[in-house]
Amino acid sequence: MSDITPGLWQLLLHGLWITVQLTVYSTLLGAAVALATGLARTHRRWIVRFLAGVYFEVFRGTSALILMFWIFFVLPLGFGWQLVPMWAAVLSLGLTYGAYGSEVVRGAVAAVPEGQREAGVALGFTPAQRLRRIVLPQAWPEMIRPFNNLLIELLKGTSLVSIMGVSDIAFGAALVRNATGQSAPVYTVILVAYFVLAFTLTRGMRALERRARDEGGTAAPTATGGQDGGDRTPRAAKLPATVGGERR
Repeated sequence: MSDITPGLWQLLLHGLWITVQLTVYSTLLGAAVALATGLARTHRRWIVRFLAGVYFEVFRGTSALILMFWIFFVLPLGFGWQLVPMWAAVLSLGLTYGAYGSEVVRGAVAAVPEGQREAGVALGFTPAQRLRRIVLPQAWPEMIRPFNNLLIELLKGTSLVSIMGVSDIAFGAALVRNATGQSAPVYTVILVAYFVLAFTLTRGMRALERRARDEGGTAAPTATGGQDGGDRTPRAAKLPATVGGERR
């Protein structure tokens, strides 16, 4: 550790900040893609489901690293403009993990009981109102835990960008290793840094899950598979007594 000078520590900290930025930007893009594609895969029109399914299969079956190279090196040949490596990485990671996340959204939405949707139809809700007021409030808590796993995988996947010369923490570690000639202390620091980031994200997602379940009126599952007391009916299932200002 003593061989790592303040300047080299600053290089690692800069790389850590780049990794955080990559994770945040890719997560925002991936979440938007996952929600749009997941809902499209449950759409009543077959053409929408087909197109969403094609996207899902294509991006699930391709390598994020190769897609990153394709966006950076091949895409400019057809369009005449080139993304900087960092944004090429964000686009690749966001589209890839967004495809994985769309399956989470589709499964959670499909798990909402059909009777809930039928109740919304009986109340005269439009499809958009049923989605916003009935389906998503019940599906959202079930998405958070799988999303947490995807988020951690996305964080670790950001290390791929070092191959393209993006100065993330993995790239910075390689430079520090070359400067000091020591591998063990440098990569030990990087392992700890990734663990701290992943642990922080996990705690945040668990807090979000508890809040979502509390707001939805459902208790979190216990280790035995049951629920911890409280009202077992999702709040979204308790449909409003009035629609458009008139009592049912």
